[in-house]
Amino acid sequence: MPLFNVYPLYDVTPVKAKGVYVYDENKTEYLDLYGGHAVISIGHAHPKYVEAITKQVSKLGFYSNAIQNPLQKKLADKIESLSGCEDYELFLCNSGAEANENALKLASFKTDKSRVIAFTNGFHGRTSAAVAATDNKNIIAPINAQQKVTILDLNDIDSVKTELEKGDVCAVIVEFIQGVGGLDQATANFFEQVDKLCKANNTLFIADEVQSGYGRSGKFFAFQHYNVTPDIISIAKGMGNGFPIGGILIHPNIEAKFGMLGTTFGGNHLACAAGLSVLNAIEEQNLIENVNEISEYFIKIARTIPQIKNIKGKGLMLGLEFDFEVGDLRKKLIYDYHIFTGGAANKKLLRILPPLTVKKDHINQFFEALIDALNH
Repeated sequence: MPLFNVYPLYDVTPVKAKGVYVYDENKTEYLDLYGGHAVISIGHAHPKYVEAITKQVSKLGFYSNAIQNPLQKKLADKIESLSGCEDYELFLCNSGAEANENALKLASFKTDKSRVIAFTNGFHGRTSAAVAATDNKNIIAPINAQQKVTILDLNDIDSVKTELEKGDVCAVIVEFIQGVGGLDQATANFFEQVDKLCKANNTLFIADEVQSGYGRSGKFFAFQHYNVTPDIISIAKGMGNGFPIGGILIHPNIEAKFGMLGTTFGGNHLACAAGLSVLNAIEEQNLIENVNEISEYFIKIARTIPQIKNIKGKGLMLGLEFDFEVGDLRKKLIYDYHIFTGGAANKKLLRILPPLTVKKDHINQFFEALIDALNH
């Protein structure tokens, strides 16, 4: 049976990975500066991660949410401790799209309204409401287009105010650093004014931290660079270091009711074990400090390369913008220099999303290859 052909694929077949390196079937070593869309947060095959999921699966990999699962509470407490998001409550699911879907559903339940405000170049997932709030007509089917979504430009606070004052908006959803869209960010004033306007208009403010969360921005969450208090925070990619897990942090102003949200696989024992191992590694290895140190080092070097016209993002969620489309450059980096990087909706942007364990030597290896590739 053929696979449904929806992915353009590079001719690389990884069979093994360790730390920041991936190895193909020919034993070729690749430097991974993309982490599978920012999923690999603590490095491939991290020993504590492998140990945690091995031990857990040998005891109990899964049972439903109809029973007690103390690992969920342990995970929630650890997220609270490391993130500083005190008094929020946790609902666990399986992916970023599902996290955003539940966030939007919860906002609609809470406000009894249905319209959503999202932003140009935003990406929130491929499920029903999440994809409708994504600014990409090519992935929105007619069944998704029934959702009531208004897409506004980042930094256009006047339009946000006008739309919110119409009284029918349940949620404003925003990435504090856009991922797929190309690492764009709004101003601090914009984010803080949106937060205030939401609270004044019975609208929930959703921080989509699916890609930017878990230390990638240099703080545990990207919204923490600003003076805002989201009602709901969605998390996923780096949360399980490759094991499927997602969730939403829910402000205590939203009351839970039985049946309001639900999931079969979300928050299963194996997912929680993976999630706890990630948080333990972030804490024990001071990975957020490493993010800031390596980010500063990366940006310092990037500024010396004349072909780089702009440096976007924060922490280890970075983009290098050129005055040409980077598709061929990415292929050259993969096939000639054996380095994985990422693309974006902005075709002139090279995305850098390495494991948070990346070191200066790896950054040097990348820039040596990049400079050589740009000059040949």
